[in-house]
Amino acid sequence: MSLFHYFRWAFAVTVLGLLLTLWLGWVYSGTLGGALSFFMIGLVLAILEISLSFDNAIVNANKLQTMTPVWRQRFLTWGILIAVFGMRIIFPLLIVVIAAGIGPIEAVRLAAREPAEYARIIGDAHLSIAAFGGAFLMMVALSYFVDEGKDVDWIAALERNMRRFGSIRGMEIAFVLTVMLCFAVALPELEAGQFMFAAAAGLLTFLVVDMLGHVLDKSDAADTVAKGGIGAFLYLEVLDASFSFDGVIGAFALTQNLFLIAIGLGIGAMYVRSMTIMLVERQTLAEFRYLEHGAFWSILVLSVIMFLQTIWHIPELITGSLGAGFILMAFISSVLYRRAERDA
Repeated sequence: MSLFHYFRWAFAVTVLGLLLTLWLGWVYSGTLGGALSFFMIGLVLAILEISLSFDNAIVNANKLQTMTPVWRQRFLTWGILIAVFGMRIIFPLLIVVIAAGIGPIEAVRLAAREPAEYARIIGDAHLSIAAFGGAFLMMVALSYFVDEGKDVDWIAALERNMRRFGSIRGMEIAFVLTVMLCFAVALPELEAGQFMFAAAAGLLTFLVVDMLGHVLDKSDAADTVAKGGIGAFLYLEVLDASFSFDGVIGAFALTQNLFLIAIGLGIGAMYVRSMTIMLVERQTLAEFRYLEHGAFWSILVLSVIMFLQTIWHIPELITGSLGAGFILMAFISSVLYRRAERDA
């Protein structure tokens, strides 16, 4: 199938979304300049989300290969809808509802009429969001590398040594807890407790989701297919949510308009879906030996950056560039490996 076949819906959503940004800009400003400004911000937000989500698509594709066609299709329809509407619209509103102690309708009104105040409340919640996402994503990455069963190494010197620790029970948890304690010590006393609570919640969420997956996968043979699908579905939903934290928070650096953010990031999310489908159907991960490694290194770097963001501001351009850089290097290494293998 051609690339257009995989990305046709993403292209359609892009056209519709960018037209909506023009209309939204006209509604808020009443000028052509304001409409074009909204258009450009929406375009940049979409590109930002795509650049931050290459690793997300690769990890999704890796997990989807183990799922049944029924659950795979459910994730690619309902799961993506939850990711688009839940994380890009409902999640930022939920933060405001909890932080400000107001109702959902009042939160929507605040987003529409007082975007600066809305953005301030989101900003105040950044510490907890970064701590939760950093702990969860670091566990995701370490669970991949600290594994005795892993038999292919890309950055061999590092990955081989990390793999050896797989025999030590709870090694990943101990490492993440150590990182959490180091950052808690570096933070001001008033913020340290908030950081530790949110990071512990992220760590616990990973363990609960992982436990559910194992419990559901240990069902008897008659139910394994369906229940295993549920476990993988839950894992991917929480993973997608964690990946979305960085994009949602970073978007407020470009605009305080919730609806513009939802459109821009929604466009980007559709490309993640298209990339995921293409990787699964074309079996690209099997063709490119180290692509998956690059994605998990990108996740590990992202988790460290999210922890660092609790102390310093790190531009989203750096985050996206580092993630895309690891994947690009892994892709080049995979091509060189295939060429050497073919020549041999």
